[in-house]
Amino acid sequence: MNTDNRIVKQFIKSFEVAKKKNWDKIYVGVDIHDTIMMSTYTIEMSSVYYPYAKEVLQLLSEDKGICLILWTSTLPHLNAEYVKKFKDDNIHFDYVNENPEVANSDFADFVTKLYFNVGLDDKFGFIPEVDLVEIHEYLLNRKNEKQETVPTS
Repeated sequence: MNTDNRIVKQFIKSFEVAKKKNWDKIYVGVDIHDTIMMSTYTIEMSSVYYPYAKEVLQLLSEDKGICLILWTSTLPHLNAEYVKKFKDDNIHFDYVNENPEVANSDFADFVTKLYFNVGLDDKFGFIPEVDLVEIHEYLLNRKNEKQETVPTS
């Protein structure tokens, strides 16, 4: 597994911080267009996933240590259609463009900027053709390691 990938490094770091702070999960924000699905650059919904995107989202969805947030500027009526499509593809986002689980603090306003530990967005420098492959491998290894540590009765 290549742990040199900057996104994989962020996942690893986020899980380490969560463990130290006794958090039960991390938050992952995911954009749609040019990140997990190829953009149509029209009002039409995209239906073409990048390679490994569907599998990565399914692994993220089933991991109890991850809260998955759809982070998109897609028009609200299309968001509902995307959420339905994702659900049909066994991908489950906990929230869309919000994270009500993290409250404001004395030094942070999470109303105007939602909180997540890892952001997958082409505007953040995410390269789907490269990063999805590395994340997929990392998440598979994480899943296998967790299964190996589960006690059997």
